[in-house]
Amino acid sequence: MQLPLQLPLQLLNPLKLVTGLGLAAFVSLSSLSGCAVAQPAKPTVVILATGGTIAGAGASAVNSATYAAAKVPVDKLLAGLPELASVANVRGEQVFQIASESFTNDNLVKLGKRVSALVKQPDVDGIVVTHGTDTLEETAYFLNLVVRTSKPIVVVGSMRPGTALSADGALNLFDAVSVAASKDAGGKGVLVTMNDEINSGRDVVKLVNIKTEAFKSQWGPLGMIVEGNNYWFRAPVKRHTAQSEFNIDDFDVLPAVEIVYGYGNMPRSAVDLFGNAGVKALIHAGTGNGSVADRNVAALQEVRAKGIQVIRSSRVPAGFVLRNAEQPDDKYDWVVAHDLNPQKARILAAVALTRGVDSKELQRIFWQY
Repeated sequence: MQLPLQLPLQLLNPLKLVTGLGLAAFVSLSSLSGCAVAQPAKPTVVILATGGTIAGAGASAVNSATYAAAKVPVDKLLAGLPELASVANVRGEQVFQIASESFTNDNLVKLGKRVSALVKQPDVDGIVVTHGTDTLEETAYFLNLVVRTSKPIVVVGSMRPGTALSADGALNLFDAVSVAASKDAGGKGVLVTMNDEINSGRDVVKLVNIKTEAFKSQWGPLGMIVEGNNYWFRAPVKRHTAQSEFNIDDFDVLPAVEIVYGYGNMPRSAVDLFGNAGVKALIHAGTGNGSVADRNVAALQEVRAKGIQVIRSSRVPAGFVLRNAEQPDDKYDWVVAHDLNPQKARILAAVALTRGVDSKELQRIFWQY
């Protein structure tokens, strides 16, 4: 029998066949001989949908900033992105259908418990949470604190509705599923994937309200996603998820923690109001290095004397609050929020106070988380 011209005597040497013809030809020949190469099983990713812009719709394609959020259910989101099937076995659940500015503590707890239940299932490899961007950073940080797992959890949103020209939601969601399906994303805490970047759910904040590159961390992204591939550059060092001392399975209600915002001419009335409202902690979003106006120092001391924790944060979007600078925190028995902005400081304080910690323990927690 004469060999075909395109397959010369290399057929007599399997090694030369692979190197000479390439893997595709080898696989094809293997299939012809009854030795098909088995494909690895795809990971399973569950998408928990909560609403937001990623599920929004505008009146026309030019409406990128004027639209109705939380209109598209998760099944339609998935149906519009068939490319997800090439990455993972994906299924969706509609947990909420709300704009994220309306998120409550009860919503956080319900979502956290559902994520915790799913990651315990051996057939679930990763979780994606679709979320509105207004409070996305708070939810990501909450999950980072209370879900005990090393499996990837990714929170994702979009700045433009899916009906807009150059909508960012589809690629953001594809990237989120790619990250949640990848083994190398495990053990890095809760992640946020938007605008091709992978950020820590602890660090990331919404800095711009009109651009697709809205979310940034002052410490930089953990990595990037390019065509479904992860490229990592750093890892988080603060405690999170599997290493956390907190567990969503241990509580059902978050204690009341409120924020007062510092500004020029700020009266003490807001401090007094919350001090008499039954809160367990009060975050002071101070100017500069968490500065407190002279007229409010006494007000916050009175709040602390009632057993309410006082936590100095800053309204400045970057940097961190130094203990015993600007105010004698040791003397007043106050806590500093370190580099956490006021809204994230509220989340951490509420979670920590589910365990009834004192001020020294609370400060230790703010250093470590």
